[in-house]
Amino acid sequence: MKKDFVTLTVNKREYTFSVGTAFGQLPPSETLVDTLRNRLGLTGTKSSCNEGACGCCTVIKDTYAVASCMTLTVDCDGSDIITIEGLEDPEKGLDPIQQAFIDEYSFQCGYCTPGIIMSAKALFMHNPHPTAEEIQEALSGNFCRCISHYTVLRALNKVAGNEDAELSEMHRAADDIPVEDRIPVRENKHPNNPSTWQSCNEHSLAD
Repeated sequence: MKKDFVTLTVNKREYTFSVGTAFGQLPPSETLVDTLRNRLGLTGTKSSCNEGACGCCTVIKDTYAVASCMTLTVDCDGSDIITIEGLEDPEKGLDPIQQAFIDEYSFQCGYCTPGIIMSAKALFMHNPHPTAEEIQEALSGNFCRCISHYTVLRALNKVAGNEDAELSEMHRAADDIPVEDRIPVRENKHPNNPSTWQSCNEHSLAD
């Protein structure tokens, strides 16, 4: 059915758009990611593959994670949308998931981070204490080119209370190798020690 107007709530603020092809109107073909970024200035939601494959554009629609690049804004009439900008509480501060990402350094370039956080938030909204397997399943649609998934899983497992989960603590490949079999690392003969700077400078001047 053709709609003349679309009203949706984004981060607790209500917006109404006139649907049409005239200048300033909302085209029926406009995706939610474009509306959020270009009309509302909510650029925390990232646009990447535009095929619903990478998860960078993930937002929460009516408590469920959706790919906003594959969601038409006209289909969001009456919906409640939450973006990464809407997670922080004005009084309490950052969402626990956001804080956990900071504490565990669960990001590198950060481009995919908002989508990962929103997918995780949707999971925690329905299940405050998911298992490690449920967390991995919830993030199966999010792709990180920097390979930060290990620290992401550690952060989310801690938020969920899974302190004993396999990925709650960082595990390095070298941990599986007996000490005597490890490749020796050359001793650092020039440590970054301020106490040695003066003697080094004096030596160079003497030369």
